Amino acid sequence: MLSNAVKELQSAKQQIAAQISGLAAEAQKIDQAIAALSGLSGGSVAVPVVAGKRKMSAAGRKAIAAAARARWARHNAKKAGKAASAKPAKKKRTMSAAARKAIGLAVKARWARQKAEAAPAAAAQ
Repeated sequence: MLSNAVKELQSAKQQIAAQISGLAAEAQKIDQAIAALSGLSGGSVAVPVVAGKRKMSAAGRKAIAAAARARWARHNAKKAGKAASAKPAKKKRTMSAAARKAIGLAVKARWARQKAEAAPAAAAQ
């Protein structure tokens, strides 16, 4: 049983090796075809260039940071100027004790009237 498994693995290995050699031959034929076609057109085959990650120099970073600080300084200066020239807030109005007492008495009188009007209606039912 173990020998059968070994034989199967060896045959699979041989098949894979045969496929690899066949693919390598095809790749060589394709390369030859590309070379022939590029020779006919008179130019070379364009190879795409992969762009690398761009890096910024330390001086560039410092210049950008300085410009940002200057922008914020101008922004904060305008904000401070507006705060200094702003009108002072209006004083909050308060109610005198006598006015508060008069309103309280009026509310109590209103509730007394409503209760008096509701009592006969409740007794009638």
